[in-house]
Amino acid sequence: MRKALKIINIGSTAWMALVGTMYGQTTLSPDLAGMGSSSIKVAISSGIDGTTSSVPTSVPVVVQFKNPPTQADLNSITAIGGVYQKTLNSANAGHFQIPRSALSSLARLTNVKYATPDRIQHMSLEFARPAVNAQIAQQYGYDGSGVGIAVIDSGVTSVPDLANGGCGGSRVVYSETFALPGANGAYGHGTHVAGIAAGNGSCAVPSSKRLVTFRGIAPGANIVDLRVLDANGNGYDSSVIAAIDRAIQLQYTYNIRVINLSLGRAVMEGYALDPVCQAVERAWQAGIVVVVAAGNMGRYPNTSGYGTIESPGNDPFVITVGAMNDKQTAGRGDDIMTSYSSKGPSEYDFIAKPDLVAPGNAIVSTLASTSATLATSLTIVPTSYYTSASWITPQYMKLSGTSMASPMVSGAAALLLQKTPSLTPNQVKARLMKTATKNFPSASAIVDPSSGITYNVYYDLFTVGAGYLDVWAALNNGDLNHASSTTPLSPAVVRSTTGTMSLAAGTSLVWGDTLVWGDSLVWGDLVILHGTQQIAGASLVWGDTLIWGDTLVWGDTLIWGDVAQKGDN
Repeated sequence: MRKALKIINIGSTAWMALVGTMYGQTTLSPDLAGMGSSSIKVAISSGIDGTTSSVPTSVPVVVQFKNPPTQADLNSITAIGGVYQKTLNSANAGHFQIPRSALSSLARLTNVKYATPDRIQHMSLEFARPAVNAQIAQQYGYDGSGVGIAVIDSGVTSVPDLANGGCGGSRVVYSETFALPGANGAYGHGTHVAGIAAGNGSCAVPSSKRLVTFRGIAPGANIVDLRVLDANGNGYDSSVIAAIDRAIQLQYTYNIRVINLSLGRAVMEGYALDPVCQAVERAWQAGIVVVVAAGNMGRYPNTSGYGTIESPGNDPFVITVGAMNDKQTAGRGDDIMTSYSSKGPSEYDFIAKPDLVAPGNAIVSTLASTSATLATSLTIVPTSYYTSASWITPQYMKLSGTSMASPMVSGAAALLLQKTPSLTPNQVKARLMKTATKNFPSASAIVDPSSGITYNVYYDLFTVGAGYLDVWAALNNGDLNHASSTTPLSPAVVRSTTGTMSLAAGTSLVWGDTLVWGDSLVWGDLVILHGTQQIAGASLVWGDTLIWGDTLVWGDTLIWGDVAQKGDN
């Protein structure tokens, strides 16, 4: 069981001190350092498919360097038995196969900043569009045309609704795989995500036979398909980083302004040391908005779901998105939070996440094929629901999770960038957060119909962030955070000696002009109580046996995957 830190201050210093105490150095992550222990005798899971085998003699490792690696650095790793796999530019890192017996030698190399295992990543609209006011934007001509969205996922199939406006050529303008061999889109998740962001709802079913239209948020945007997940929805850190590298390289070729990451894994160290977090920061600094799913651990019983934000959603630069339940109605008045959406703050750094929330429950979007892993009798939408034609084959499926919420925000970002191409990622994030709706109930009780368990959800900063996505409000906002150095980082949270919580000092400053970007305007008085900035629901987050206790376990069997077939009622 991984031991969590019982500290109340911000930063990774104390964590790194603990790591140094446990392993005698701070260059190897705890899970990697443990792999070098000669005491390991048990069988472990060594395959991405979950099969088990005896402990391998070498392990795949992502090595971050202090300075860009030279040939001499690569030679030094080769000298200890390492085998070079590929360079990961966005993380200033390399992917290597390292003998377990050489891990201690790796830690002593002078240019090595931090090394981690090549960890496994996993999968973390007819009502949703009006619920976020996207249909108004499209009535005024904003459809994301000309903007490229890189979907780093399980692959995107060129289904009819991802065709251009004339239903001719595909808007999937580039495809590349960084995952294991297998059919592109075999899992089905990436195609569904792409449809939420950019499906046009016009080409799968003739208009004369169409009963319902499933249109994405930015139906004119182009999709850059970067596949990193296999047919079971799993992949590796190194593949995700390599895909981010490619998105940066292709940025100007396909006008890639947005990266969507509907995937994640457990947070294993602070964001400054996490290689995937460093990669998304590099993309952000290159001018690409990065949108990440928060994760689906909101039902985790030991913490009431708090402290379960996944990486790289824990990075303060990116836009991290939680999932709302639009109740399958067009109005927003009955919408509530889902019970499974992961909550902040992040582990180790205590970053207040998510940044905002969007519809993610029972979302209908494009179906890659009826043979896709996720295509089941529970997920495929009956054709009789959306067409009067008996000859139409299934075109859509319904999934739930924060994976479905993040492309809502990616599509919204594409609309903002279509309207105002000069916007920076910082300004896009700031506008989306400031204009997000902040009218919520204080709490909701959600009953799981299969188990009868009641989940109480509180609408605090760690649950809803800055509020509920409002596309039309964001498009009509003209505020700018003027200072060129201003970066709207998601704020860190501190706990006082009296037990109250507040945003870290300086938060208003990083958001710029406090009259425009002040805390109460960005996050609202509901989630941060006016004046003292004490955060609602504090006792649920900071109890001694909760987020900072020893009982927080990050096991795959505990994750409420982004592919939940039913979601909340």
